[in-house]
Amino acid sequence: MSTEWQVNPIDEHRHEPPAEALWNESYYLDVVDADGKVGGYVRLGYYPNEGVVWWTTALVVADELIAMSADYGLALPSDGRLGVSGPGTEVAIEVVDALETMRVVATAPAEVYADKLEVYAGGGRRAELSIDLTWHTDGEPYGYGVHTRYEIPCTVEGTMTLDGVEYTISGPGQRDHSWGVRDWWSFGWCWMAGRLDDATRFHCADIRIPGMPMAFGYTQPPTSPVSSVDVTEVLGAQGFPEEGRATYAPSGLELAIEPIGFGPLLLEGPQGQVSRFPRAMARFTTPDGRTGLGWIEWNQPEGA
Repeated sequence: MSTEWQVNPIDEHRHEPPAEALWNESYYLDVVDADGKVGGYVRLGYYPNEGVVWWTTALVVADELIAMSADYGLALPSDGRLGVSGPGTEVAIEVVDALETMRVVATAPAEVYADKLEVYAGGGRRAELSIDLTWHTDGEPYGYGVHTRYEIPCTVEGTMTLDGVEYTISGPGQRDHSWGVRDWWSFGWCWMAGRLDDATRFHCADIRIPGMPMAFGYTQPPTSPVSSVDVTEVLGAQGFPEEGRATYAPSGLELAIEPIGFGPLLLEGPQGQVSRFPRAMARFTTPDGRTGLGWIEWNQPEGA
């Protein structure tokens, strides 16, 4: 394994925070079932200097429903564990085998919507969401080097259950862990990760600071860090992307992007800032006919 992007297994666990208010430690995990019909994601974001944890999670059934479970004020655990508890919410993240296997078991309230355009307004049908999913590493863990973040391509199996209806899921996924200042309202980005049917894995973060473009990520195997990535999208109602394209350098990977189910968030900042966050499970297609599945997100701060 190259030391350039090698990940230290000890970094699977939580880190001591500095004093910045927006310092955040995030565990994010996603999955799309192999048939592209059902998918979901889980994210815990610890804000230790604010004393709160963000829980933002979705179950998406394409063309049928969106179940969103979000709480931005859960109490920070005092014991440093990977998980969180609150009224009606119990979340446990287990590092079964560092850099190899991670399991999430959770129960939390959710709101169910029939259409993505309803989600930003809130007020969906109340429901109960349960999760028991395990992520197995399926590629090379990739560290960002000077940035405190790593990404791991995975295969995923388990269940997500909504009001007693169980969805068995088995398919590609991604998980990442980052720690540092996370300001959702200053600039936009596009993040994506997926797997093609020939086992090609890809990931990128396209950072959209005006006049200062940055990109991180890889294609593998073999692992090839990106030097640049060009991501474009066509926006529809409320800023939801309807389609997109991405080109990775130096690998030359080209992807047509088709969102097939959204799990969006409306993120409100401490001074009233607003950012729309359309995260979607997606189908990816290359010019030579390969296809694949994964997740993609766009951060869209108002006025940025």
